[in-house]
Amino acid sequence: MAEMLLPASQQRRVKAMTAAAGSAGRAAVSLLLCALLAPGGTYVLDDSDGLGREFDGIGGVSGGGATSRLLVNYPEPYRSQILDYLFKPNFGASLHILKVEIGGDGQTTDGTEPSHMHYALDENYFRGYEWWLMKEAKKRNPNITLIGLPWSFPGWLGKGFNWPYVNLQLTAYYVVTWIVGAKRYHDLDIDYIGIWNERSYNVNYIKVLRKMLNYQGLQQVKIIASDSLWESISASMLLDAELLKAIDVIGAHYPGTHTVKDAKLTGKKLWSSEDFSTFNSDTGAGCWGRILNQNYINGYMTSTIAWNLVASYYEQLPYGRCGLMTAQEPWSGHYVVESPVWVSAHTTQFTQPGWYYLKTVGHLEKGGSYVALTDGLGNLTIIIETMSHKHSKCIRPFLPYFNVSQQFATFILKGSFSEIPELQVWYTKLGKSSERFLFKQLDSLWLLDSNGSFTLELQEDELFTLTTLTTGRKGSYPPPPKSQPFPSTYKDDFDVDYPFFSEAPNFADQTGVFEYFTNIEDPGEHRFTLRQVLNQRPITWAADASNTITIIGDYNWTNLTIKCDVYIETPDTGGVFIAGRVNKGGILIRSARGIFFWIFANGSYRVTGDLAGWIIYALGHVEVTAKKWYTLTLTIRGGFASGMLNDKSLWTDIPVNFPKNGWAAIGTHSFEFAQFDNFHVEATC
Repeated sequence: MAEMLLPASQQRRVKAMTAAAGSAGRAAVSLLLCALLAPGGTYVLDDSDGLGREFDGIGGVSGGGATSRLLVNYPEPYRSQILDYLFKPNFGASLHILKVEIGGDGQTTDGTEPSHMHYALDENYFRGYEWWLMKEAKKRNPNITLIGLPWSFPGWLGKGFNWPYVNLQLTAYYVVTWIVGAKRYHDLDIDYIGIWNERSYNVNYIKVLRKMLNYQGLQQVKIIASDSLWESISASMLLDAELLKAIDVIGAHYPGTHTVKDAKLTGKKLWSSEDFSTFNSDTGAGCWGRILNQNYINGYMTSTIAWNLVASYYEQLPYGRCGLMTAQEPWSGHYVVESPVWVSAHTTQFTQPGWYYLKTVGHLEKGGSYVALTDGLGNLTIIIETMSHKHSKCIRPFLPYFNVSQQFATFILKGSFSEIPELQVWYTKLGKSSERFLFKQLDSLWLLDSNGSFTLELQEDELFTLTTLTTGRKGSYPPPPKSQPFPSTYKDDFDVDYPFFSEAPNFADQTGVFEYFTNIEDPGEHRFTLRQVLNQRPITWAADASNTITIIGDYNWTNLTIKCDVYIETPDTGGVFIAGRVNKGGILIRSARGIFFWIFANGSYRVTGDLAGWIIYALGHVEVTAKKWYTLTLTIRGGFASGMLNDKSLWTDIPVNFPKNGWAAIGTHSFEFAQFDNFHVEATC
């Protein structure tokens, strides 16, 4: 009977809300009619009193470190599909910002990224893959914001100290060359530059960097600092007018949606310049959905940037699968568009940098939050989240308990929005597969005769976007190939005359930098090799090993034979190894265990149970010198290992009970030049 009394426009509104709730399989018209009459929270969205802060965008971090390492090896069309899901407007995550590591040759979480200047007189703007990634992002979204930030620095900047501020002008010059090189060689305009990720900042360095940027005609490049905590940098800015002027954005990491008084007093833009870092399950998506709203509501942060962009590194490295999507199998082409991609879309597809938050944003009475943004031209986007405590914990910081329960929320549009006739509706429900929906478009909400108001029934772990924009789209491609383990037989002779990337496919450098190399003086089979190119320890960000090492393969490998040609370049003190069952990497690389077979230029060999060389299984003398090629073979079967030099047995049946499995690897005894060729693995799990 009540339904018959509703005006036609209200009936249309009920129909729309029924679609929103009914698509989740949980509501009938009668319940929604009760919602119209039942008491609940009422929230006014109004621009009559002006607008809030300018929105700067949502983004992802590639780097910190080597988190996009495997992406470049994907075959087409899968590589382009992954990039579309990340960057293509109105398709997937549709990111507004790409932040990349300025490679510094050091271990920076899951691997090392090469510097454009390994040495003082060395410049190469084609190393690594971040240049390529920025160009691919720009190709899809010409308006994307680009940010560069150092984690580690090449060792020559420290002049013997593990410190980048020994010579402020030199370090500023190094960073500015990266910005200039991005433009000169790749036509990339860098928008923001950082100081030193999650490490000490230097007030005088920031001032020197600003002056050098200006001197080079790069006034448009803005400085973000300090990519750590709010407190110290904001206090320094309030006490130093020149520093305050030099910094454009205060960037904090993992702020837990809150800021501090001093940061707000600076009057600068506030960003969560690194956040998320959470396993990309639905709980990770819940974390992401909650902080995207509440970073602004609680902390006035106008940008949130996820670490990391895409989980494209071996999953058993630290923080495996902590990316917005997963692409860790270039050998199979398999990738997964994870739920954080579609959570991102709820904001990114219906806003743009340059829009403004409304002042009327906040928390819902029974848990959750809402924000609203406008372009100032009549468009309005509202994002509502009801993420529960249990299903929205981020990896950091600690999340105080809160409760979210079923509720009816009435929104009233006022000011310039009061005459909006229709809102598009996009919906996500996280959790049980039977109730789960990701970025589903529902029937529109009609507001013609409703005085600009509408009511929604909200339950836990939901996202609604209501918007005047009609351009949203849930992009899709045919399913990628099925997941496959790393090939059990793998060969690489490194015979690439003009490599597209400086690094060989699937090798993941953990300490040191291994690059394609051409021996101009060698006309034989070793003309093209893989070379470890650092002879000096970098200014570290993490605990790099004293040895250099690059890993490859399947972490589950147990029984395997590794064969590789090796060339020691350093007389007397040089040494190289091949290894199997390597069980740790990333920031844990110093403590990696495995079976390591070493030879040294001083005429000795060694077999150890760890990278550091403390656990010695065997040692002895052998006819080995520098500047000569040798073939090493390591065979591991069950609890025993054997080694060969130039296809002749050198040591046999050494007991190796730990670890039971791990990657294959090659590397050097110290930071030294060495070459590798004809790498070959035969493995069984």
